[in-house]
Amino acid sequence: SFISDIDSRDTAAIVRTIIGLGAQLGITVTAEGVETEAQFEFLKKEGCVEAQGYLIGVPSNASDINRLLRSSATIRQSG
Repeated sequence: SFISDIDSRDTAAIVRTIIGLGAQLGITVTAEGVETEAQFEFLKKEGCVEAQGYLIGVPSNASDINRLLRSSATIRQSG
């Protein structure tokens, strides 16, 4: 994955190019596999507006997602 090796100068250049190409084409680039704050900060600095990975949220099964959505709806209704 490009993200896991983002500390490499060459890989960082490739990631910058992909983000820039997406911006030029009007396409939202989603970085996958973000696991560290350093990776996340690099991506934000370079203009990547979407990311996913263990840093943002661990994989969940459907029942966990349903529970999360229900609790979120309850908080909105009571607040």
